[in-house]
Amino acid sequence: MSRKLARELTMKVLFEMHINNDFNIQRVEHHLFEGSIEEQQKEYIHKVLNEAILNLEAIDSIIEEYSTSWKLNRIANVDLAILRLAFSEIIYMKDIPYRVSINEAIELAKIYGSDETPNFVNGILGKYVEQEGLMLNE
Repeated sequence: MSRKLARELTMKVLFEMHINNDFNIQRVEHHLFEGSIEEQQKEYIHKVLNEAILNLEAIDSIIEEYSTSWKLNRIANVDLAILRLAFSEIIYMKDIPYRVSINEAIELAKIYGSDETPNFVNGILGKYVEQEGLMLNE
């Protein structure tokens, strides 16, 4: 399994957790690791999910702050899952370049979101990166 597919699976799990309002990683781990997932990708999935769950309030607060005029409960569930994934990577996984996280989030948005989702996701992530000065640290 490639990192791209691992990222997609992680987004789907975050989506499922949100829909079920159950952010207990033990409940999803059993079916997460069925099949042929390489150890490196298992580690990635586990780390992203842990960071997203442990920092859910902080991540959601950032999403609300940068999605001007949009309350969290008005953001489409899939868009929210994509943003939570991307912010988990950008903020807590410094080994992943923020540009990769943004590009991959946009690709997921093109596949799973509405026609507006890629621009919405790009706008929020781009504003965050700019405001936080991450572009200066390249």
